[in-house]
Amino acid sequence: MLPRLDKIAAKVEALIDRVDALLPAAILNDWTAVAYRWQKRNDGLLGGMRGTLVPVAIPHLIQLNDLHDIDEQKERLVANTKQFVDGKTANNVLLTGARGTGKSSLVKAVLHQFSKRGLRLIEVDRADLIDLPLIAEMVAMRPEKFIVFADDLSFEAGDAAYKALKSVLDGGVSAPTENMLVYATSNRRHLMPERMSENAEAQHTDDGEIHPGETTEEKISLSERFGLWLSFYPFDQAQYLDIAQHWVEVLSGHNAFDLVAFRKAALLWALERGARSGRIAFQFARDYTGQMPSRNAKKTKRSPPVTRERSTANVAAARSRTKK
Repeated sequence: MLPRLDKIAAKVEALIDRVDALLPAAILNDWTAVAYRWQKRNDGLLGGMRGTLVPVAIPHLIQLNDLHDIDEQKERLVANTKQFVDGKTANNVLLTGARGTGKSSLVKAVLHQFSKRGLRLIEVDRADLIDLPLIAEMVAMRPEKFIVFADDLSFEAGDAAYKALKSVLDGGVSAPTENMLVYATSNRRHLMPERMSENAEAQHTDDGEIHPGETTEEKISLSERFGLWLSFYPFDQAQYLDIAQHWVEVLSGHNAFDLVAFRKAALLWALERGARSGRIAFQFARDYTGQMPSRNAKKTKRSPPVTRERSTANVAAARSRTKK
């Protein structure tokens, strides 16, 4: 009887070893990084899809001083982030407006400003926002402060990530995570497309008031969960040129350049692209600076050409000295 039980025990142990080999290894997050990306991976037959925080080796950090003509937005986001880092109450932030006006750059700039004080950033794709409760649980006991960054955010009707984001912003059944905020950027103020048919749902009262329909109310409900709204607007010509000139100066190492030629080239660049934005100004500056002469190029001095008259005089002088 005992030998038989020993054989059964040996088979059970072998089976356990095989199952252990199929199970995914424990994931240990690297908490030394400044910025992370939330990524899904397939851990095999029994593991399924799991998310992990992947450190960004070289984060794109921007100086606040490099962001021009968005002073009010800059001031308000810096103040909100400082409150958060200081352990005070702060709000989730929705940055909306025209393309290329500095929404994403401003978020990266505040990360750079406060990273030495423990601020961290987690970039999450729209489709992965359903994992926000898991991310919140993962960072809840950490001493750092985390910004969940959702860039260029928009939803369609029935999107599962839409409800997940609403739940995290409100806290759901669990209390909001004190060391995590959501900073989102979007070209849409209410994060969802607005259709003409929704106007038919609006109700008109006897005193002339208009009340939005249920569809519109539902769309507005998500954006209202962000405590701070920052709006960004298209740049005029003067602002565009100011931004372009700043980046040319920075990228060229403050090398001298012709302002008249610069202005003409910058305006032509914007005209060809049909818009004036901070992004277009930066792209122009990269192109323009790349074509400028290198500031480290060695300037060699050339000797003046030797004329025939000068050569003849030198020969005559040499002959005179020889005779003496």
